[in-house]
Amino acid sequence: MSPPSLLAANLLLFLAILVPSSGAGAPSDGNSPTGMWRFREAPQFYNSPSCPPPLPAGPGAICSPNALVHVAMTLDVAYLRGSVAAVLSVLQHTACPQSVFFHFVATSAGGGGLDATISGAFPSLAFQIHSFDAEEPRVAALISTSIRAALDRPLNYARSYLSRLLPKCVRRVVYLDSDLVLVDDVMDLASTPIPDGVALAAPEYCNANFTSYFTPAFWTNPALSVAFEGRRACYFNTGVMVMELGRWRDGGYTEQIEEWMELQKRMRIYELGSLPPFLLVFAGRIAAVEHRWNQHGLGGDNYRGLCRDLHPGPVSLLHWSGKGKPWARLDAGRPCPLDALWAPYDLLLRNPIAIDES
Repeated sequence: MSPPSLLAANLLLFLAILVPSSGAGAPSDGNSPTGMWRFREAPQFYNSPSCPPPLPAGPGAICSPNALVHVAMTLDVAYLRGSVAAVLSVLQHTACPQSVFFHFVATSAGGGGLDATISGAFPSLAFQIHSFDAEEPRVAALISTSIRAALDRPLNYARSYLSRLLPKCVRRVVYLDSDLVLVDDVMDLASTPIPDGVALAAPEYCNANFTSYFTPAFWTNPALSVAFEGRRACYFNTGVMVMELGRWRDGGYTEQIEEWMELQKRMRIYELGSLPPFLLVFAGRIAAVEHRWNQHGLGGDNYRGLCRDLHPGPVSLLHWSGKGKPWARLDAGRPCPLDALWAPYDLLLRNPIAIDES
């Protein structure tokens, strides 16, 4: 057994003794009200002496120069437990936790009380919830059915609309999926060098089979496949990105992504949700980020969600992309070894109480 697997196995054994795996804390379905999710309050984390003055709690400091890092995530009931764990991991591992501003994108249909839920778990957090309601109908009309229903939620496409949702004073933002945890300082990721004219940075994986992300109908049509001509197009995972929002607006990249989605409605050129339009617009045109910032695929593939091991090399971020989510596997009593590395960030109260708001 490799050292990472041995560490995970030992942690899993320890957690099996301390934490019951009855699944009592999980809603029975993704439409449960947020009142069914109860989180304990996270520890308070403080800035080191070299950091600027702390940001006030809430949305007031959204344009403050003391906000060293802006982080964007989506919030909905189905993934709320993962989102809370991700926020905790960011705060725990950065030198300036009181200088990080969080932007959460949510819909009114995603469940009420999200603001109170986040404030309850993180009373001192500087954050704002941005409504996706105005964009949701248009996005829903553009989405084509993919290989997994979870990939077809309009909120899964919110990352394409951050330049519209966030104020223009936010120039650079780190986008993070809800099924990951950081084990290193987010400021290092946020400071990734991005050359002039480039709007996006992410870890690239040029050994992946890039052609598999598009259908034969795409590759056999010269008018379509020419899109990658002159580009060293490589796969990248859109769950961890550093985005220059001003350059994104100037390049009209949201509109370009929508154009490919409209084409997909007329002819099937890809199968995998929101990723292929990103690849069509950006593959071969992004700044590289070290692979340690996205140890992805820990949720297995999109069909069975089988256990996977860590990729070789250093780790700054663990990402359970794929069908299997650590909270679901832990609750079901069928965890993978690496799920034990997510469990310490889980703030869920074991015996949540449904809130009667009638």
